[in-house]
Amino acid sequence: MSRTLIRLLLFGLLLLAGFASATTAQWSGSEQNLALEGHTQSWVDTSGDASLDEVRSLPSGAWNQEQPPSISHGYVDEPYWFRSRIHNPTDAALSPYLEIGYPALHHIDLHVISDGETVQTQTMGNQLPFWERPLEHRNFVAPLELGPKETLTVFMRVDTGSSMQVPLTLWKPEAFLAYEQSDLLFQGVYFGIAVAMIFYHIFVYIAVRERAFLYYIGYISAMPLFLATLGGLAYQFLWPGATWWNNQLMMIFLMCVVVFGSLFTVRFLSINTDNHPFLLRAIWNLNAAATLIILAALYIPFSTIVLGSIGVAFVACCLMLLVGIVRLMAGVRAARYYTVAWFAMLTGGIILALSKFALVPNNVFTQNAVQVGSALGVILLSFAIADRLNKEKQAALEAQNQALYEERNARMAQAETLRVQEEANTRLEHRVHERTQALEAANAKLLEFSTTDALTGLRNRGYFEEVFPNYCVEAFRYRQPLSVMVLDIDHFKAFNDRYGHLVGDDCLRVVAECIASLVTRPEDIVARYGGEEFAVVLPDTGVEGARCVAERIRQHVAETPFPISQETIHLTLSIGVSGRVPEVANISQSLFQDADQALYAAKHSGRNRVMVDSGGELA
Repeated sequence: MSRTLIRLLLFGLLLLAGFASATTAQWSGSEQNLALEGHTQSWVDTSGDASLDEVRSLPSGAWNQEQPPSISHGYVDEPYWFRSRIHNPTDAALSPYLEIGYPALHHIDLHVISDGETVQTQTMGNQLPFWERPLEHRNFVAPLELGPKETLTVFMRVDTGSSMQVPLTLWKPEAFLAYEQSDLLFQGVYFGIAVAMIFYHIFVYIAVRERAFLYYIGYISAMPLFLATLGGLAYQFLWPGATWWNNQLMMIFLMCVVVFGSLFTVRFLSINTDNHPFLLRAIWNLNAAATLIILAALYIPFSTIVLGSIGVAFVACCLMLLVGIVRLMAGVRAARYYTVAWFAMLTGGIILALSKFALVPNNVFTQNAVQVGSALGVILLSFAIADRLNKEKQAALEAQNQALYEERNARMAQAETLRVQEEANTRLEHRVHERTQALEAANAKLLEFSTTDALTGLRNRGYFEEVFPNYCVEAFRYRQPLSVMVLDIDHFKAFNDRYGHLVGDDCLRVVAECIASLVTRPEDIVARYGGEEFAVVLPDTGVEGARCVAERIRQHVAETPFPISQETIHLTLSIGVSGRVPEVANISQSLFQDADQALYAAKHSGRNRVMVDSGGELA
């Protein structure tokens, strides 16, 4: 009995040792590459602000073991921490590459620990300019230094508005370069096919002037642009410094695929209200949703619209496939190629979407499924277009032979009708153009009147309250200082009672001109807030700079003579200033209240002075 117990204990110790060693990757330098998914643990930072020291001090039970073949957690809001251990069992120093093979990650903090000391720190992500990466590659690649018998612990904090996919691979540099060449060859073949198809159909459109081909050109142009953006190639070669636009363009291009694809479908398969009114209405609704997402992508962050965009794209693929099947059952010849093409693209799109939601493994096949499916679909649709062109050409020749005699007899009448029609169209277009210009001018004047104070010519309170919160959001987003000042004419009520409202209006205009003459940047806002009170917004300006501007305004108003009948008086202002780098986006109300309180403090302190509120303290 005791021997059996001892054997069981020894087996358990060996099993535990095997589990412990399974978390450490062994890199001897002879391997071409090594996937680290099975050697990686993860921890969800629910607070969002855990430091490296806090993460290193976590108990072992807090970490979750990642399971091969991929690290994929779908769309999440919280940042993740990942921990991997890499051991060099040899007596030689090694320099492997660590590749994070998903270019859509927003922010990556890489920390390499050896013997309890941080030996390497690297910040990466597609929110940083491309040239700040350690290696200029569409994925995130960091060189590591692994000494003899050394064990490195790699901590990574990953924050992304996209899918939390973190494919980790350790590469031998020579093997990485060889793999990169083969992968670039695949990418080159795909984009070469795409470019060739684009130019081919441009020539076809120029030849036949059929709108369906124009929509198809838009579709086959948007698809490779979307895939290039998704795969990081566009960020590497087209816009390496446009960090914010990189993610937004991904959704814009995807929705352009939906818009142009649906327009092409309606035109190519002859969908109308007579044959398929329900399908046509569904396509237009889907097209409208995609257009709204394109407009929203100009203002709304990527993380907010990404799920809606993927949903619209998925519904679009299914709907286009359904349309092809319906038209195929109706006996439309062109629907044969069309249906097979959309089935191939839908299959690739579904595989990609499932990988983003962590429902299927993230690997080379799932990453390139859309490219393979779209390339096959584009080729098949090109066959369908060519087949349609041949049929139309044959039909046109037959019709031309049958109508040649009638055409000769009616040529003169047709020419005359065409001339009259063109003249009518020209006159109509000219009238429409004139009406459009008049309407645009009227709308511009109406907008100007609605946002301008009629007395002073400054912006009015409604305009101020509309745009001031946007300035606060922009300052919060870009971590820039924002200052606001509230100005009030001293003793204005008594001035009005003594000299009358007409003179009081002149006083307001003089003060408005003094303020506007010193606040001249295009991005600054000068508004009449109400009565004798004015408001000024100074973006990208600290509170000290705002105080200097306020002091110049106060001195300028005090030194400007204001003649009244036989006497000349000098006006004075009390000004409250508040400014800071916003910690939250909706700071407009508190920032204005701080400036207003500073104004009251200036009034109570004797008027004709500037008081500053910085973080709740008056100075």
